[in-house]
Amino acid sequence: MADERALDEVVTFTSELIRIDTTNRGGGDCRERPAAEYAAERLAGAGLEPVLLERTPGRTNVVARLAGTDPTADALLVHGHLDVVPAEAADWSVHPFSGEVRDGVVWGRGAVDMKNMDAMILAVVRAWARQGVRPRRDIVIAFTADEEASAEDGSGFLADRHAALFEGCTEGISESGAFTVHDGSGRQLYPIAAGERGTAWLKLTARGRAGHGSKVNQDNAVTRLAAAVARIGEHEWPLRLTPTVRAALTELAALYGVDPDLSDVDTLLAKLGPAAKLVEHTLRNSSNPTMLDAGYKVNVIPGQAVAHIDGRYLPGGEDEFRATMDRLTGPDVDWEFEHREPALEAPVDSRTFARMRAAVQEFAPEGHTVPYCMSGGTDAKQFSRLGITGYGFAPLKLPEGFDYQALFHGVDERVPVEALHFGVRVLDRFLRTA
Repeated sequence: MADERALDEVVTFTSELIRIDTTNRGGGDCRERPAAEYAAERLAGAGLEPVLLERTPGRTNVVARLAGTDPTADALLVHGHLDVVPAEAADWSVHPFSGEVRDGVVWGRGAVDMKNMDAMILAVVRAWARQGVRPRRDIVIAFTADEEASAEDGSGFLADRHAALFEGCTEGISESGAFTVHDGSGRQLYPIAAGERGTAWLKLTARGRAGHGSKVNQDNAVTRLAAAVARIGEHEWPLRLTPTVRAALTELAALYGVDPDLSDVDTLLAKLGPAAKLVEHTLRNSSNPTMLDAGYKVNVIPGQAVAHIDGRYLPGGEDEFRATMDRLTGPDVDWEFEHREPALEAPVDSRTFARMRAAVQEFAPEGHTVPYCMSGGTDAKQFSRLGITGYGFAPLKLPEGFDYQALFHGVDERVPVEALHFGVRVLDRFLRTA
């Protein structure tokens, strides 16, 4: 069991990591090195030998290995990213990089995404060092840069250039799983991620004939682009049930005592109430227009117009996504991937998934663990290049009314101290038994 010092340290580490501004605005302007050095110092204090690795100066990653007791067992990767998305201080109740601890809550950018999990990992391994604990499996710990952008300086760099550090790893855990979801009727759900939709960030380019804004122009690039963007934004993607989503719907139906009729998913979702949110964004591919860029003066028709689309596709859905984009863009608009990562699927009947369930249920016996698929993505995508199966498991016990999902990249991001304590206890138990 994690000791009292670990419970104090997880709060301190979360707060102090938040104070280290690792804002990633994209384009390479982030500097994770101070946070990486902070994490490495604490790993070294636990008797580990962390390695700091950079593709680009200042974009630092940390990797360390903790030897297990069974040299024949597969290794487990435990990873968290050090960068955070931007935060506008004027919009917040507290300064987003204050790391303030107030009324039993730690405030600041990264409190849930995901310096809390980074702090849990550090607190657990340091508690083990004090107690002389060794896990069954080798555990490889990785703190990464650049997850909030392309991951090229982070997990992508590690997977491509430093694969040897992850030798023997077959599975990994990271963010977005085992957090409390209150369904409004007294039930507490703990979704554990066993899949991710693929990432397809697209650039659309329309070309036409430049000219004077007062002249009739049938080759207007803006018109062509706008039509394609409208078609994409209005497209209704067909329902596709992946194995993880099928498992989630089946377990939720059993929990709520309703007919698990997967031939009529809309009716089933209506019977699940708020719990339907766990699956409703992973039933289909998606394509959301997010950026437009055209022209430089109101009376000049530009020769080119550009748009960007945030596309996501289900496991097994990439071919359908490509074909649909070809059709929706039409002959007058070109499209290309600006960033693409695969969709992931992980088994929900594995030993590791069972151990995650058991660890949560030991400390939240009133809760119900269920599998789910993430609508977005994590560093698990890059580590999958090494054959590592990824799960989302960053446990937090949250009070009713605490909208965990809304705080990802949101204003007033924060995490309760008790949630961090729960996370340390559950993570400690899982890693001991995994």
